[in-house]
Amino acid sequence: MNIKPEQLRLYAVTDRAWLGGGRLADAVAAALDGGATLVQLREKTLDDASLLALARELTEFCHTRGVPLIVDDNVEVALAAGADGVHVGQSDMDVRRARELLGPDKILGVSAHNAEEARAAQAAGADYLGCGAAFVTGTKPDAHPVSAETMCAVTAAVDIPVVAIGGIDESNILELSGRGLAGAAVVSGIFAQPDIAAAARRLRELAEKI
Repeated sequence: MNIKPEQLRLYAVTDRAWLGGGRLADAVAAALDGGATLVQLREKTLDDASLLALARELTEFCHTRGVPLIVDDNVEVALAAGADGVHVGQSDMDVRRARELLGPDKILGVSAHNAEEARAAQAAGADYLGCGAAFVTGTKPDAHPVSAETMCAVTAAVDIPVVAIGGIDESNILELSGRGLAGAAVVSGIFAQPDIAAAARRLRELAEKI
């Protein structure tokens, strides 16, 4: 396993749409100042060249803070940028193929919505799982919330750490307690906030309690 559970405590997932034209690097810096323990570059609207430039910038920046940088669903960009790994969904690249391309030492995260997907992902080489949607979310309006029972089944089915994702913010993060989670992945709860560092700080404090 290439990642420690504590590195997943507050997993910041980027979305430039919330920044009103501000620089993503500045927003990520604020999230790290607030206590984010992992960053995923998830920018679906960028072409590969723009994504690579951004991945290189953020990888270098995150590494100066000792925090891993994960690229969403683009192994080629992650490798070219020197990022720490990739996260793939169930409809993205095959997990075994992603592991082959990444090699044994990079971080591979996989989305899992039930225990069967969780076990398959672990067997194929995943280092951690993202389980969701935890709550109704505007980031993925077609994502259906996963019940507490299903999330517990996912964490019980595998030996690798699991984070919840989807609609998580300060108002509901403590509802995730007791599900065996390593932490929470947050998008708008961090990057849509007027004070990103303060929002991340509060979420980190709450994430430590789940």
